[in-house]
Amino acid sequence: MEASTRDLLVRTLRTPAAVARFSMGEWDMLVRQARAAGLLARLAHRFRQHGLAAAIPEAARWHFDAAETLAGKQRTAVHWELQQLRAALADLDSPLIVLKGAAYVAASLPAAAGRMFNDIDILVPRERLPQAESALMLAGWHAGGLSEYDKRYYRRWMHEIPPLQHVQRATVIDVHHAILPDTARYHPDPAKLRSRAVAVEGLSGIHVLAAEDRILHSATHLFHDGELPHGLRDLTDLDLLLRDAAVDPDFWPRLTARADELQLGRSLFYALRYLRHYLDTPIPTSATAALDAAAPNRATLALMDSIFTRVLAPDHASCADAFTPTARLAAFVRAHWLRMPAHLLVPHLFHKAFVSPYQRTPKAA
Repeated sequence: MEASTRDLLVRTLRTPAAVARFSMGEWDMLVRQARAAGLLARLAHRFRQHGLAAAIPEAARWHFDAAETLAGKQRTAVHWELQQLRAALADLDSPLIVLKGAAYVAASLPAAAGRMFNDIDILVPRERLPQAESALMLAGWHAGGLSEYDKRYYRRWMHEIPPLQHVQRATVIDVHHAILPDTARYHPDPAKLRSRAVAVEGLSGIHVLAAEDRILHSATHLFHDGELPHGLRDLTDLDLLLRDAAVDPDFWPRLTARADELQLGRSLFYALRYLRHYLDTPIPTSATAALDAAAPNRATLALMDSIFTRVLAPDHASCADAFTPTARLAAFVRAHWLRMPAHLLVPHLFHKAFVSPYQRTPKAA
């Protein structure tokens, strides 16, 4: 696929005014790439921000309208679910801290615009996990659809319990006690994250991570995840979070210092590097200089560039080249390597490759 088509969505995100000159073939490809990236609703919002809604041809308009309608319904559903969670966990002697997309909606951040959801993530102290899980089960959320091996894997090694799905509404809750697994190479202290959480105005009992921490969490999630079908969407989250927070002139020194404190400098380094590459996010040289110590060596960086410039692109055939499948496999292996030491990783991958496919997975309740 020619380069001009491969980066069509990225170029549109950087320079929305370019759509005024798009052919119908380019609009068709833009819709396909944006849908694959989970960015149709966000792109529609961007067009309205720039006064470009009238530039969308009638044949393409309904795709954007439908995506915005769905995003609006999901925002309403998130607010409703947060109220149900707050009620279910009312006796939990700990703030209800909401993470990622649901946090952006709760706090009315720019990153909530056009954001699509698969689940709601919350953070509770490890010692409160049994109480939180019991309370959520009583309120209708139950684990299901996982093999016994996967359930043990979650509870023994991961930074969250198995996903919980509501028996009536089918909404999914991910309950985290940390932002990285216990077996990961880096160990940001969850207590430090919780200590700076801030209450959401107008939503009693709901908290979100501090500005620096939610950016670091987003970067960490993105660059420790081995499967990135919505990697570009998550990168646009980071772009919007950074632009919003950077209004404070003291933000950048706080962000880099906090990254060092939480052992997340490498994740932030990659985030800033690929934000510049994809979205031209304005990042001061002082911030990148402060992360020099966290940067990989030249050979590793060249390898990471060859991987992430492919896997962060939309998961669509028009955005791929001959090396994209290899890059996606490399990202998958790297993520698992960061999450688990070799003596745990090898048996786990063996089980997932040669045992799990032949086991019957119980149906969700």
